[in-house]
Amino acid sequence: MMTKIRHNPVAPTRTQRLASGGTIDAHRHDDHQIVYAGRGVLAVTTSAGSWVAPGTRAIWVPAGTVHAHRAHGELELHLVGLPATDNPLGLDTPTVLAVGPLLRELIIAYTRTPDDDSPERIRLRAVLLDQLRASPQQPLHLPTPASPLLRTLCDILRADPADSRTLAELGHQVGASDRTLSRLFRSDLNMTFPQWRTQLRLQHALVLLAEKTSVTTVAHQCGWSSTSAFIDVFRRAFGHTPGSYPTG
Repeated sequence: MMTKIRHNPVAPTRTQRLASGGTIDAHRHDDHQIVYAGRGVLAVTTSAGSWVAPGTRAIWVPAGTVHAHRAHGELELHLVGLPATDNPLGLDTPTVLAVGPLLRELIIAYTRTPDDDSPERIRLRAVLLDQLRASPQQPLHLPTPASPLLRTLCDILRADPADSRTLAELGHQVGASDRTLSRLFRSDLNMTFPQWRTQLRLQHALVLLAEKTSVTTVAHQCGWSSTSAFIDVFRRAFGHTPGSYPTG
């Protein structure tokens, strides 16, 4: 998936801006990193899959993880580096975390102040880590299959998330029964086919919303049968409607 891999020993703590469609190529750090989009929607990709996070989510990237970034919408990126010995979440895989109003302001303040060892900054960091420990994990991971057969099927749906064919119909195209494919989804991705497709569609919806696409158009382009059905699924996944989603 990734060929040029940069090794940046220290994960920076800073604010960075990327234009829509902008990327940060594959790289890794010896430190952990918290990646947060104060504006726009951020996609993080690794060999294990992709994670998408708008302004109410942050992504935990463990030390040593090879990852790349892509901006959807005008992105204001806040990066918090933590030593590999400091893992307040106890997580060794990339994870999406909920970001409430207080944690949002803490991340923004911490990445905009000078990187020093002043007492004020140390206290700010301590409160930031406390809030991180209390942040619930969010299921926004779209895993990449190892099975070549399943990878072919998933690539078909990635190219067109609105494709509404059943697993049996897709199976005819890739040359496998729906039973075989269903078993592969569970064993390879630990998800059912409907769960994976819903995750794909929700991630695609976040990208389109960041690009200021109307809710009705997003519902259509992501394969929901109606705008109301899309709003219902989106609300259950994220806690509020797509029309009020804070992407920037």
